[in-house]
Amino acid sequence: MSRLKTMARNQCGVPPLAGGHSLCQGCGIPIVVRTVLDSIPGKKVVVNATGCLEVATTRFPTTAWNVPWLHVAFENTAAVASGVEAAYTVLKRRHTIDEEITFVAFAGDGGTYDIGMQALSGALERGHRFVFCCYDNEAYMNTGVQRSGATPFGASTTTSPTGSVGLGKLQERKDMTAIAVAHHVPYVAQGIASHWQDLSQKAQRAGAADGPAFLNVLSDCPVGWGHEPRTFKVLLDAAVETRFWPLYEVVDGKYHLTYEPAERVPVEAWLQGQKRFAHLLEAENADLLAHIQRRLDEDWDTLLSLCA
Repeated sequence: MSRLKTMARNQCGVPPLAGGHSLCQGCGIPIVVRTVLDSIPGKKVVVNATGCLEVATTRFPTTAWNVPWLHVAFENTAAVASGVEAAYTVLKRRHTIDEEITFVAFAGDGGTYDIGMQALSGALERGHRFVFCCYDNEAYMNTGVQRSGATPFGASTTTSPTGSVGLGKLQERKDMTAIAVAHHVPYVAQGIASHWQDLSQKAQRAGAADGPAFLNVLSDCPVGWGHEPRTFKVLLDAAVETRFWPLYEVVDGKYHLTYEPAERVPVEAWLQGQKRFAHLLEAENADLLAHIQRRLDEDWDTLLSLCA
């Protein structure tokens, strides 16, 4: 921890995540990371799960990180972050460290919804003061676009392919934001890479929370979603406007909608332009499209009742 103290003091206003990484063109992950870290004042220590972010920012012998950074496994990100936070708390109580440091964990949906869920649940329940940010691109993109618990119903992946015997993923996506809320932590929010100001404000509140904070942020993947890199913002905005990915926060158990679309936009506006959903827009799959729209409308109405 003495090394942690020294490294924290060496942060001198440089960007926490520099250029020169190898994340794909059009990827939303660097936007999410920079927005979150730039919005939380003071010193930060980052704990990073295995995944796209870790692999693409630390190709030996270089690194794109300008903050203290720990690479951990898929499954133990929250456990490591809570251990570091606990050690820091003890050293601060002993006045060995006097600086205020915020601990931020980053993981993809695989390391959050699935493999890392047990460690995350434990850390939230124990009440460690840290920010856990999931960059949710809705599949295991780093290992070959396999379906995850965050993959939407009907999406085509390498393990839930479309074809003569398959119509994409047949299960509904896991509501990880609601699962975090069920832990009764001070702050939970849903954001998106294309609404920067909304995400920035939520990151500030997460960093200031008196206890665990969870940010679930939708981030596109041009490779896994099958879209042109230049269309990333159009697609992400469509996710919000169609109410597929509503923007809201839950502060001490109270729901607040942070953005409400002006009108109900059909879900086709979100699905089109992505190869993983192309089959859903074919005439013979109209019943699947209707099911998706119906479920989306029901979820939105439920959210509105919680925010009332």
